[in-house]
Amino acid sequence: MALPVAEWQGRTARLWAALDPALQERLAAASLHDAVRLGCDLLRAEQEEEAALVQLCLQAPTDKKPEAASWYREQGNREFKRGQYQAALRLYSKAASHELPGSPEVSLCFANRSAALLHLGHFKVCLEDIARAESHGYPDRLLPKIMLRKAECLLCLERFQDAQDILRVLESKIPPDGVMTTHLTRLKKLSQLKVKLGEKERYPEPAGERGGIQGEPEIWEENSSISGASSSLSLSFDAERGRHLVASQDIVPGQSLVKEEAFVSVLCPGESLPVQDGDTAWDTRATNADLYCHHCLRQLLASVPCQGCSYAKYCSQGCGEMAWQQYHRTECSLGALLLTLGVFCHVALRTVLLAGFAEVSRLVAWSHCGDKNLQTPEARRKPLSEAPAAGAGSRGIPGCGSNGRYQSSYQALFHLLPHTEQHSPEHKFLCTLSVVALCKQLQAAGLEAAVLNQESPQQWSKPKACEKTSDELSPELKTVAEAMLRHMLQLQCNAQAITVMQELGPGDGAVVDKKPVRLATAFFPVLSLLNHSCCPNTSVSFSGTAATVRASQPISSGQEVLHCYGPHWCRMRVAERQQLLSQYFFECRCRACLKELESGVKSVVSIRNSFCCPKCRAQMQGEEDTLCCSNEACATSASRDHLSGRLQDLQQQIKKALDLLRVRKADQAIKMLLKCQMDAGTFLSPEHLLVGEMEDHLAQVYATLGKWQEAARHLKKSIEIVEMHHGPSSVETGHELFKLAQILFNGFAVSEALSTIQRAEGILSVHFGPQSAQIQELQEMKACLSQLPRNILQRT
Repeated sequence: MALPVAEWQGRTARLWAALDPALQERLAAASLHDAVRLGCDLLRAEQEEEAALVQLCLQAPTDKKPEAASWYREQGNREFKRGQYQAALRLYSKAASHELPGSPEVSLCFANRSAALLHLGHFKVCLEDIARAESHGYPDRLLPKIMLRKAECLLCLERFQDAQDILRVLESKIPPDGVMTTHLTRLKKLSQLKVKLGEKERYPEPAGERGGIQGEPEIWEENSSISGASSSLSLSFDAERGRHLVASQDIVPGQSLVKEEAFVSVLCPGESLPVQDGDTAWDTRATNADLYCHHCLRQLLASVPCQGCSYAKYCSQGCGEMAWQQYHRTECSLGALLLTLGVFCHVALRTVLLAGFAEVSRLVAWSHCGDKNLQTPEARRKPLSEAPAAGAGSRGIPGCGSNGRYQSSYQALFHLLPHTEQHSPEHKFLCTLSVVALCKQLQAAGLEAAVLNQESPQQWSKPKACEKTSDELSPELKTVAEAMLRHMLQLQCNAQAITVMQELGPGDGAVVDKKPVRLATAFFPVLSLLNHSCCPNTSVSFSGTAATVRASQPISSGQEVLHCYGPHWCRMRVAERQQLLSQYFFECRCRACLKELESGVKSVVSIRNSFCCPKCRAQMQGEEDTLCCSNEACATSASRDHLSGRLQDLQQQIKKALDLLRVRKADQAIKMLLKCQMDAGTFLSPEHLLVGEMEDHLAQVYATLGKWQEAARHLKKSIEIVEMHHGPSSVETGHELFKLAQILFNGFAVSEALSTIQRAEGILSVHFGPQSAQIQELQEMKACLSQLPRNILQRT
């Protein structure tokens, strides 16, 4: 979660309510500098709050527990025996993360995991885990087992000579044991056969290890004034819109406009069950923390655990070492506290660690005089040339360097508006106590030198001893706390969610269903230049920690480039959008909002997602508790609460049907979904988005049964409704067409599959670019179909 856990929020809220009104007023009006000073005084006086925070941290332990490692390894063995190799893989990774550094048991985790990787067909990664097992002291008596596995991997990778070398060594060393001899004989025969076949037989590579069809490289010319931005953009500034990007030439859909690496990103941990006192079992569910690299955010296959904590996991040794040098040597022992205080607090800490104390202290010192001038209405109305040069750069635009260039830098990030005076006093108080508590823990744990970049590399690997220090924060850590408080307040308006398309279900079906999932929270200084619109002209996609902004529609020269902060006009009514956008401290006046507000026309979202009359099927209308049929000749009425209750019941039934599908009870799932469909027809508009979702679910179930024509029929109905809601060129329509292409491909409907692939490719390439995984898969399907004999193509 972005903010601290509910218990800490509740304690700070009660503490705020108990404060003297005069002190509340001082805190509400305090500058960031004064807020930190007052927060230090309060936490020093309220030591009970710090003790309570320590207790809350016990619910999110991140230290290593050998007993947990043993338990996870046993669970992994159980899943492996059942043939559930993907589940076993993740459980072995959890086990490895809990083993103590240097423990011989960690080698067993890597060896067991290599067996799961072999069964899943990930041969290269299997070899890496075998090497890890050997380097961590894998027992000599068990070495023949992993050497046989290594030889099998090498054979599958067609490294015949390497495989034969291992087989020869094993033949000379293995004692005459029946099981081992059988394995060795089988592998030797397989090796001889493969050598004979040579290039005539290719071992099929698993998904993720094959090279896809390469699309055409995108033409890209970087802007000379804005790092990571296209030369087709220019940076502008005015009092109403602040810093913003404008097209300096005509832009076509799909054109890349911004390519930016996050200045800082922190993985959102995902939900996990808290460990209760006396628990002997641990949570086996896989969360973001188990599935993605904590440094580069790439999807994990065989994670490399941190040596100091059980939480941080990386895709490679290199990522782990880079994270340690840049920030994790400070964060490692604070994992439980960071999870308790939330992702925003974690991002704030990592931001100052990456920036370095010298740059942080320079800009904080500048803000003590600069912010006071910039906050006044008079300063905001000044011409750009009169803005303070020290922080704003020669062009007068805040965040630009002295050369006038706007870069993805800490200076640019620092100049993102914190809206200090617009946050509620309670929220500001919560953020203040959180960053002060974190800085006090940094000092108490002896981590101040690391934060201030005063620690030599030789000290990085040494364990930190807890040092008893004064309750008063040092002046340097107060500076750090002030910067962190600024960043926490900035995040409410400037945090960017990094999202990924995550598979729903086991992911082993012929048709893969995916949904966007929030993976991490990040600061992108250049991306933050884009203002909001409920009808944006751009689309944002992510690859690891990098964001790419593309034009989703034609943008004329001189037109502002706009990004949607979340509530899109197709998905939400104007009143709901405006309520959500209030967190950004502005009132949206985009074209879609103005049209709905000024014309008084009922939003298309309300019309399409409306209830219908149970008698004549006309739309039900009304703003009160009782809805009436829009057909005057019918005059049927119904309670809004009653209809809303039926909608909730229907959603619960759909969820139960999907649960049946997950446990492979497809026939029961179909019966329940068809019943839900009949029920929906009695009170929901035929264009209701939930009706489209049911068609999508039915298509998914029929696809699992191999009934491709039936699946395609339902998915086409879903696509019709999605197009009505989101538009024919929307990313939602593109995803649905991608699924339809998979179904038609598997159903051997060649000509229709090719036309659907072409349409899906056209839409998805605009939003995600020609190199995206979905485009690559579509091109592979197209290439496969195009190679079929001409007579088959003509018949289909």
